[in-house]
Amino acid sequence: MTVLSVNLNKVALLRNQRDLEIPSVVRSGELCLDAGAHGLTLHPRPDQRHALPRDCHALSELIHARRATRPGLEMNIEGNPFPEFMTLVADVKPDQCTLVPDAHNARTSDEGWNVTRDGARLTEVVGRLKSIGMRVSVFMDPDLEQIRRVPETGADRIELYTEPYAKAFGTKDQDWVTAGYVAAAQLAQSLGLGVNAGHDLNLHNLGHFCRVVPDVLEVSIGHAITSDALELGWTGAIKAYLRVLEDAAR
Repeated sequence: MTVLSVNLNKVALLRNQRDLEIPSVVRSGELCLDAGAHGLTLHPRPDQRHALPRDCHALSELIHARRATRPGLEMNIEGNPFPEFMTLVADVKPDQCTLVPDAHNARTSDEGWNVTRDGARLTEVVGRLKSIGMRVSVFMDPDLEQIRRVPETGADRIELYTEPYAKAFGTKDQDWVTAGYVAAAQLAQSLGLGVNAGHDLNLHNLGHFCRVVPDVLEVSIGHAITSDALELGWTGAIKAYLRVLEDAAR
């Protein structure tokens, strides 16, 4: 079954609006793990508008503590490998670091890496991260030419940027857009890369994606799952997503 990593950035964003430390990022993480989530994700950005370095340390400590009873839990930190990000990741040592080429002022991640242009930088960064002992994933569009070059960087996985899929879902473009993701996943896997996915996946489009795109190892979901938690609570939301992933695996 595809594993579910819950991105808690939106909880941190809401907390940062006041000085009350509510809602708690750590408590939200506890509730997600208690409900069955397989891991937690944070995406700290240079402007610190949501996830803060202390959140990354706190969730990493939570994951390590919970492994006493659930040894497979993982912490994922994602972001553009600016110097301060690299320092943070070296300190926290998450299980997975997902490299994302978002600009300083990006509202959200909106494109994958251009490995043709940025391959040398990625190779150096991936090498540094793997020397610390973590798995490295790179955020990619379903662009076969670019994916074909990912092994040159030394990365272990790609994370497919799924906003185009989410926009096409339920429209006349759904099938051909999804076919592009199928081809991208198959190519990556033929090159020895694992495949993750994330961005705008939700309860409506997640199941179809994981049924059709082969062997997706992990999905990272934040905005939609946080929104659903406002109606269902964290426990209800996590269990709803897990049911979708279980159904897709049958």
